[in-house]
Amino acid sequence: MDRIVIKDLCARCIIGVNQDERREKQDVTISLSIFSDLSKPGQSDCFDDAIDYRGVKKRVLAMVENSKFFLIEALAEAIAEICLATSGVQKVRVRIDKPSALRFAKSVGVIIIRKGRS
Repeated sequence: MDRIVIKDLCARCIIGVNQDERREKQDVTISLSIFSDLSKPGQSDCFDDAIDYRGVKKRVLAMVENSKFFLIEALAEAIAEICLATSGVQKVRVRIDKPSALRFAKSVGVIIIRKGRS
């Protein structure tokens, strides 16, 4: 299936279960694979036939930066819902990395894949 890829979108949010994680925003990195049939916009070269990935990015960032989830799993689900609510999106793969989660590790992350209701 065709896909649009948004890689390493940086955001800051309250995320985590420890008290120190709940006080200040932390960095998270988000990567999305948005699955859709891209043949129509590919042939027409018309924006109206395409998925507005800039709009998706704006909605995701607005939600993330105002969120206060305890788990990155829950944050990933909320991001997937935003993507799947976009017309033409059939499936989404969401990866979230939390760079400061573990000492001696570059990051800790989750990957989820969700399908639209069709």
